[in-house]
Amino acid sequence: MTFSSSLQFLSIGLEVVIGILGIAIAVQKKKLYGYLIACTFAIYVAYDLLALMGTAAPLLMAAIFFVATLSILTAIWLIYREQ
Repeated sequence: MTFSSSLQFLSIGLEVVIGILGIAIAVQKKKLYGYLIACTFAIYVAYDLLALMGTAAPLLMAAIFFVATLSILTAIWLIYREQ
C-alpha cells in the first residue's frame, strides 16, 4: 500500500470519527447542526469510497459533493446564529 493510499484511508477514518462526534453533539446537546455535521462527513466518506473505486460518474460525484457543501453550510449558519 502506498503512502497516499494509507493517507486516504486515514482521512476516511477521521471523517467517520467526525461524523460520530456530530451525532454526539446532536444527541447530547440537542443541536440540529450536529446531525448536519454528521451528514456532511457521512457524505464525504461515501464520496471518498466512490473515488477510490473509480467507477462513479462525474455528475454523481459533483452532486454528492454539492449536497455535502449545502449540509455543512447549513450547519455553520445554525452555529453562527446561535445565541
